[in-house]
Amino acid sequence: MMIKPLVGILMLGVLMSMVATGRQDDAWSVNARLGRGINMGNMLEAPREGAWFARLKEPYFDLVKEAGFTSVRIPVRWSAHALDEAPYTIDAKFLKRVDLAVEQALARGLLVVLNVHHYNGFMEDPAAHEERLLGIWEQLSRHYRNQPRALCFEVLNEPSDKVTPEIWNRVQNKALKLIRKSNPDRIIFAAPLGWNRIGHLKSLELPFDDPNLIASVHFYEPFWFTHQGAGWVKRDIPVGKEWLGTDGQKAELLADLDEAARWSKEHGIPINVGEFGAYEKAGMESRARWTAFLTREMEKRGMSWNYWEFCSGFGVYDPDEKIWRTELLNALIPNG
Repeated sequence: MMIKPLVGILMLGVLMSMVATGRQDDAWSVNARLGRGINMGNMLEAPREGAWFARLKEPYFDLVKEAGFTSVRIPVRWSAHALDEAPYTIDAKFLKRVDLAVEQALARGLLVVLNVHHYNGFMEDPAAHEERLLGIWEQLSRHYRNQPRALCFEVLNEPSDKVTPEIWNRVQNKALKLIRKSNPDRIIFAAPLGWNRIGHLKSLELPFDDPNLIASVHFYEPFWFTHQGAGWVKRDIPVGKEWLGTDGQKAELLADLDEAARWSKEHGIPINVGEFGAYEKAGMESRARWTAFLTREMEKRGMSWNYWEFCSGFGVYDPDEKIWRTELLNALIPNG
């Protein structure tokens, strides 16, 4: 049954009252409500919407809500829609497009993570693009400052390449300070280096006294399984590898999750697994087995998660047949 707009608005009102005051007004409780989420990927972070064969449609948010997901991550390639020179003005038409997506998700009671995605120029030459990244966040933080706290910000997706720990700690903290001027209580996702890998959490320098931070890590291990046959990967990974869920294979995954959990406890910052998934070239049985094991173990450790992604190469939904891939959906959300 489709959720009615009024019902969605009422649910959002209940959610907002829950996060408005007191103990509930911290990153831990918001992270719990982020819960089980999904990425609306290959859409607004494509060079232009539709270039990667996926467009963000309003009914998708109904499907996501009805399936049992509680949050959506909306990756956006702002760098393709902003001027190259100061003040780096974001294209007004594109900004309205993103506004519409955010509003449609919030109206259904979904929490939203909005990020800067695929800023390749910054990765390749951070010195040349630092001020532009900050200029983009100056605009976004002002533009969304009156949105409910169900909208979360994520400074940058997968910092990597020429971005060193020294550079990244300086730039990310500048962005946090800038956003806090207009959004003092906004939940902000901070990323470690190395494509958000857990092993790089230890190099993060953050304002650990900020009660509204969540650390976002990505999990694609083992890479030989999750990215087999992926054409964009520089090294050729042969197809046909299975993830059988042996004790040794499970132990490798748990070692990384436990490292993240220890870091979280030490620094008092909750963990969101902002991306994880296995590419479609892997066998469905192995994909579902890996996904089910990983999600349950993340949940045991109090981590929220956003599966990568809704309807493309890793997708849990088939947009052509207009059906869920039930093996994956049930792995993510049992009886979803």
